[in-house]
Amino acid sequence: MKILHLLASVDPRAGGPVEGVRRSGIAMQDAGHDIEVATCDAPGDAYLAAFPFAVHTFGPTQSRYGHNPRLAPWIAANAKRFDAVIVHGLWQYHGFAAWKALRNSEVPYYVYVHGMLDPWFKETYPLKHMKKWLYWPWAEYRVLRDAHTVIFTTEEECTRARQSFWLYRAHERIVPFGTTVPPLDAAPMREAFLQAVPGLRGKRIVLFLGRVHAKKGCDLLIDAFARVAGRDPALHLVIAGPDETGWGATLRARAQAAGIAHRLSLPGMLQGDLKWGAFHASDVFALPSHQENFGVAVAEALGCGLPALISDKVNVWREIEADGAGLVAPDTVDGTEKNLLRWLDLDDAAREQMRAQATRTFNSRFRIETMVSALTALLETKGAPVDERDDSTPLATLCEATQQSR
Repeated sequence: MKILHLLASVDPRAGGPVEGVRRSGIAMQDAGHDIEVATCDAPGDAYLAAFPFAVHTFGPTQSRYGHNPRLAPWIAANAKRFDAVIVHGLWQYHGFAAWKALRNSEVPYYVYVHGMLDPWFKETYPLKHMKKWLYWPWAEYRVLRDAHTVIFTTEEECTRARQSFWLYRAHERIVPFGTTVPPLDAAPMREAFLQAVPGLRGKRIVLFLGRVHAKKGCDLLIDAFARVAGRDPALHLVIAGPDETGWGATLRARAQAAGIAHRLSLPGMLQGDLKWGAFHASDVFALPSHQENFGVAVAEALGCGLPALISDKVNVWREIEADGAGLVAPDTVDGTEKNLLRWLDLDDAAREQMRAQATRTFNSRFRIETMVSALTALLETKGAPVDERDDSTPLATLCEATQQSR
């Protein structure tokens, strides 16, 4: 098959969706499929050269929404070159452009929501949610309604997505996410990381790896770590990832006030061998996120044999808890502290058993081959999926009338 992925950007700082396209695309390419990507990046952006597929750029744009009048006509003109078009994410123009170009086309488009319909956003940012309602009926509602399939990575994500907007209709399908097997040669990568980040040799490292953002609960992790740090002077907290909002300075000040600044490292974004070295040098992975669709880093940590201490807002928490591949608690300081204490209280045998289970969970649930198999089977389904939802609400009727008048 020939597949086109549509993203707002392939900047690696954008996090999970970009990495997901990279990993799954390489695996599908290895399986014999052709992959191309279209984005709203500017042609000269440095990270484009490192992306492993042909990238068609339609930027820079003049707004955060990413509107570009050339994108929809390009999709329409090139659609017949592809067997499927996959839209990644919501609330950006590339999804609406796909709808405009393909809603009456024989070429199906699919939408990966990537957690962007989680009601956490509605509850945390009510004003932004009201703004989204202004264009939900004529934009995102239609993008989802007319997609061949709207793809969720967990049942938890799918269930929660229905709670954000009462005007909602989608042909839903669960396609478990997966990532590649971590590199096997751990020792040199561990050494490279320890040399790159001073003061960590001989420490018991609690690792957070992801975007340094308020949604991720990094402040909870610092406060909870401060409460348990006295249990073991070798404990050290590493919070690694891109900091686009400048929150790192606030986190440093928080650690200073809690008396643990000397036991906190913020090395910034780690890529390649340094990222894998961080996993292999650490003792446990922590993600007390307030909202997490899947968490690529969770799967990568498990693949490296790291137990995952996560909140019950990370949508794979049921799988982690059921397997015993980590510990789960609420997304609060008390919950994060509880996870750390339960892990610290494990004896050596129980800790090694949990590490072994982390690897087994990765192999059984989160390998890239599982995702590629499920996604390929979905894309090869040519018929329209059955939708049993009733779309007879007054606002739905209004939306249909609005569409006909445009």
